[in-house]
Amino acid sequence: GGEAAGAFPSPAPQNPVEQRGGSMKPMAVVLASGGMDSCVTATMAAKDYRLAMLHVQYGQRTQRRELEAFVAIADHLGAVHRLVTNLDHLKRIGGSSLTDDAIAVSEADLETQAVPSSYVPFRNAHLLAIATSWAEVLGAVRIFFGAVEEDSSGYPDCRQAFVTAYNNLIEAGTKPETHIRVETPLIELSKEAIVRAGVAAGAPLALTWSCYKALDLACGHCDSCALRLRGFHRAGLRDPIAYAPGTDRARFR
Repeated sequence: GGEAAGAFPSPAPQNPVEQRGGSMKPMAVVLASGGMDSCVTATMAAKDYRLAMLHVQYGQRTQRRELEAFVAIADHLGAVHRLVTNLDHLKRIGGSSLTDDAIAVSEADLETQAVPSSYVPFRNAHLLAIATSWAEVLGAVRIFFGAVEEDSSGYPDCRQAFVTAYNNLIEAGTKPETHIRVETPLIELSKEAIVRAGVAAGAPLALTWSCYKALDLACGHCDSCALRLRGFHRAGLRDPIAYAPGTDRARFR
């Protein structure tokens, strides 16, 4: 029970022992895109919480591939609940290279301070609203969100100030007895530190997908690929996913 309409069937957790100190672990909703940051975040959350994993589609170019990654990660972590839903209006609104075919996905530029073309206007507020609604129904006490402020592409809705404001919004807009907090364990980390933390936590990084453009072999030259490749390179590790032939994995140092 407990599955919402549109949810995937939940397999039995890989580690069925859900006891902590003789009592049931509390539940947390995890926003899970299928990417590396949310995978590491989910793996960290799984230590202390039963996972309800949420995946939201919004008409992005790599929607199909991201869903595959989400399902594989949720299976690996033994999520007790999972929900896949959509925000089709974000594609209709457009304004982002991820959702609007008329806007090209930019080549990687890790030095710019500008908000990138891949920014989907106010997307994370929409995602967190769904997560909050689901968390309140499930009785979850945390929402885990893989936002990264440092060493990232400069999305305004990944900043600590946004998360703080959203926590105030949740407290103001839910039932008096509801106390849900958004946690962002990676928000101050560099991509290198996230790679190291993921490996240390046993996160299934080989199952993740970060590329903004491609569905089969990661392109290796969009901002998301560049940040990922630089993180692995600086960590002294090889990224386990496949890239397009000829990709220089050490290009972004």
